[in-house]
Amino acid sequence: MTLHHDGFLSFDGVRIAWTELGQGRPILLLHGLFSNGATNWRKYGAAAEIAAAGYRVIMPDFRAHGDSAAPAEAAHYPPDVLALDIEALVRHLDLGDFDLGGYSLGARTVVRLLARGLRPARAVLGGMGLAGLTGGAERAQWFLNVIANRDTVQPGTAEYGAAQFMKQNGIDAEAVAHVLRSQQATPQAVLQTLATPTLVVCGVQDQDNGSAPDLALVLPAASYLEIPGNHMSAVTRPDFGTAIAAWLQHRS
Repeated sequence: MTLHHDGFLSFDGVRIAWTELGQGRPILLLHGLFSNGATNWRKYGAAAEIAAAGYRVIMPDFRAHGDSAAPAEAAHYPPDVLALDIEALVRHLDLGDFDLGGYSLGARTVVRLLARGLRPARAVLGGMGLAGLTGGAERAQWFLNVIANRDTVQPGTAEYGAAQFMKQNGIDAEAVAHVLRSQQATPQAVLQTLATPTLVVCGVQDQDNGSAPDLALVLPAASYLEIPGNHMSAVTRPDFGTAIAAWLQHRS
């Protein structure tokens, strides 16, 4: 399958890059913090697996990530900025009937999009639990501390692993800190109104964003699927892409 690279100017003129793989029904797949579409979705085969199931897989890079722009000014990071960018991309691509998925920060953004009124036919939430959506301030502060102390964190700690992942992917520290400050919580009362058929898929050892089973219980039309791994490893396993592709085909 041929990989197509493209980009557009978002709602405030910031350039957002995306890649496409495959043909068929559109699905937007959103990546996690400090990552990008290539690392989260293509490197370990999930995008290829989903594309082979008959999908046009569209993988944007969030602003301050991947090949998208990383403006320095705080004014370019209003509340829900990532959701604003994806709404702009949906308009730019003139997507009507489509599906939407995300991992970690990408899953959080999917929920913000649903809460703001975007209506994909189906949604996939990977690596996300209930507390990561209804709260998240402590988790965001943990990452802000990692960013602030990225050159002095101790090897062998979770903070060191996060800092190395950020550096490995060439993330602009100050720009991504603005992204974290732009994040908005979604109250449980709002989650209970989101009737989009949803797959919640999470590693059995992944508690980074709270309980994924609890999230599936709160959402009105959710299925829960557990796969091996923790927050960092589950997304790298073949089970991840296979589970998503199978669920999408079953729901067709």
